[in-house]
Amino acid sequence: MEEFQFPAQTPAVAPRPTDENAIAVRNWLWSVAALVFLMVIVGGATRLTESGLSIVEWKPVTGVIPPLTQEQWVAAFEDYKKIPQYQEMFPNMDLAGFQYIFAWEWAHRLLGRLIGVVFALPLAFFWLRGRLPRGLKPKLLGIFALGALQGGIGWWMVASGLVHRVEVAQERLAIHLVVAAFIFSACIWVAGGLGPKKPSAIVSGRSRLRATGFVLLALVFVQLFAGGLVAGLRAGLVDNTWPLIEGALVPPAQDLFRLDPLWANFVDNPLTVQFTHRMIAYTIFALALAHFVDAGLHAQGRARRGAAIVFWHVAGQVALGIATLVFVDHVMIEAPHIEWPLAGTPHLALGLAHQAIGMAVLAVTTVQAKRLSEL
Repeated sequence: MEEFQFPAQTPAVAPRPTDENAIAVRNWLWSVAALVFLMVIVGGATRLTESGLSIVEWKPVTGVIPPLTQEQWVAAFEDYKKIPQYQEMFPNMDLAGFQYIFAWEWAHRLLGRLIGVVFALPLAFFWLRGRLPRGLKPKLLGIFALGALQGGIGWWMVASGLVHRVEVAQERLAIHLVVAAFIFSACIWVAGGLGPKKPSAIVSGRSRLRATGFVLLALVFVQLFAGGLVAGLRAGLVDNTWPLIEGALVPPAQDLFRLDPLWANFVDNPLTVQFTHRMIAYTIFALALAHFVDAGLHAQGRARRGAAIVFWHVAGQVALGIATLVFVDHVMIEAPHIEWPLAGTPHLALGLAHQAIGMAVLAVTTVQAKRLSEL
């Protein structure tokens, strides 16, 4: 009688990630990018409504619950009354006004926590199920670490406005914005490398187009930092004429460089900060136009279409920036103190639109640079 033998068992092997897995990860990263985009817009509204200093404590976990009783609201308001912003800018603010600015800052912080959850939980799921494409883990861990750092940067920024100042330090605000922009761009960049590849034919000038795409992306980050300085200093209010500034295309040197040391003017002098922001915008516009023409002559497919999309986004952003500058609420500019709340002013709506289109410019330049890098 022949002895029965069990069939040999093959060792379990984790399935190799498929295009379906890559598409799922890509869609998840696009969702995270969309939340970061919303976070930046809410952050802009928080800045423009002077809401960023309304919560004077850093409670990463318990801070998710806002005041729920009258006593808790009064206690939170009393804490806010202790900082210079209330004492010097809004000494007549009532509890209802405080609740308004508190809501903006609380929503901003809540979105930050939500983004952390939306990033961490799916990351753990994809990782444990072996559904992450090869080489993606270090990139995703890097984005996650940057997100965790961003929370600390946010509190570092807020802390700068709680003592001896009525607003947060503009350089910290700019850093906070740029880190958010980098997280946003990184999610888009990584997502752009996932899923089926669609070739984009190039006739000639491959290296030149690729270099221009990367320089444009770098300049957008520089411009976002400059925009953060403009917002932090309210530098958009120092001169509301275009194309002239202080009556000239280039303001007098004694006005641009009145601070010592020289470098301080690029951070602390509102006129210099606004002028620099304008000059970077002109540079980006000229380079985007050159890239558009170059791609039109030497590229095909998505590379050509991407260059057109980048240019028209930049052109729209420049036009919106000029509108934001020219149509700013002059009553607010001429008042001896900033009027509050600002929610009803055209400046808020235009400022938020300008910030939103700025992030859209970052998105399309990221996509274009990623596509060109794969040629």
